[in-house]
Amino acid sequence: MTPVELSRTVLHAVRRAVDDGELSVTVPERVVVTEPGPGGCGDFATNVALQLARPAGQPPLRVAEILRPRLIGADGIRDVVVTGPGFLNISLDAQTDLVTGLVREIRARGAAYGHGDALAGQVVALRVPYEVRAEVVADAVVRIVATQGGRATVEHGEPVTLRPVPAPEDPAPLGHDASQWALLHPAPHDRPRITADHLVQRESNPLFRVRYAHARIRSLSRNAARLGFAAEPGSLDSGPAVDTDQAPDRVPSPDSGPLDASPVHTGSVETGLPLTGPVDTGLPDSGPAPIGLPLAGPLDIRSVGPLDPAPLAAPLAAGPLTARWAPDTATPALTTPRDLLTALTDHPRILAAAATHRAPDRLARHLVTVADAVLPFLPSVLPCGEEKPSAAHRARLALAEAAGTVLAGGLSLLGIDAPEHL
Repeated sequence: MTPVELSRTVLHAVRRAVDDGELSVTVPERVVVTEPGPGGCGDFATNVALQLARPAGQPPLRVAEILRPRLIGADGIRDVVVTGPGFLNISLDAQTDLVTGLVREIRARGAAYGHGDALAGQVVALRVPYEVRAEVVADAVVRIVATQGGRATVEHGEPVTLRPVPAPEDPAPLGHDASQWALLHPAPHDRPRITADHLVQRESNPLFRVRYAHARIRSLSRNAARLGFAAEPGSLDSGPAVDTDQAPDRVPSPDSGPLDASPVHTGSVETGLPLTGPVDTGLPDSGPAPIGLPLAGPLDIRSVGPLDPAPLAAPLAAGPLTARWAPDTATPALTTPRDLLTALTDHPRILAAAATHRAPDRLARHLVTVADAVLPFLPSVLPCGEEKPSAAHRARLALAEAAGTVLAGGLSLLGIDAPEHL
């Protein structure tokens, strides 16, 4: 059950309570479900009882107790606990259902995930001054408003309806993508920084983190194809390995092309199968390692920081190499990436808010949230060492690709390229 489906289920419970005469209120158009706060429990929580208490003329706890049995009887809900002044904490039948439903929805809608009808039929007239930041913001607002079924027009003249704080200098020297981000990421009342920091490929640069996360996800998809498996929504927990006819124990033969190696994994490439072509490390500012000198021992391509990979320490050997990773430490047990699921489920709401408030900065900051949530998850996507690809790896890849879809779609709305390589 996705958060959207759960929201509809809560609304249905409210309607049933009204129809049964236990609540005398106007059924709201929508109900917000979020991750439980401090003192909460379960998978999701909603404050709908607190919202309905005053119009219903009843205490929030009483409203919550009226809704609770109607929610427990709904498909996909295992339990409902009332906490605090009247919060409904909802536990789903299985976390797998949430992940699977969310990933399938994103895969089905693609770049249109999060698009809605919040502004259906509306024409938004934007009047902006002749200033570069105002023009860039208005251009992004036109695209974002269209995702919610509306149409925006841009004009110049008084009275101005969209006037963000102007840029202190010409952003053109930063290049198109960095200048777009520099003008769109800050809130309209904040003065944008036009500095070379937007070009630095380091963790401190939010634009780099967003684009790096997308490029890493695309790299994982390519490497998964080389290993013989593809994304498929399902349980993120470890399960049986897939058929070895489809996912060989070892990497493809040398004639199938170079390996696109993952810079997030830490470890070594061990000797094994012969490799006759270059290895694409996927690292910023580094090219393919040439074939040449013999290598005495494994090639170390571990990174010195989370997003600051060190260059290759030595050329590859003319002798054999295997493309499997040999981690320095055991891979930790995977836990459900709640931050990532929350960020992905929140995308439709953020997109609607950005359109309604003419605020592309909300979308830009949300993309940073998605990137920061998905990056720690990526090392668990591909199998390590002797591990064979399993159904869990397929599901993890599907979730990662869903995040990549959201990142690519959001960057496109901001007028910024989503790179396949970085």
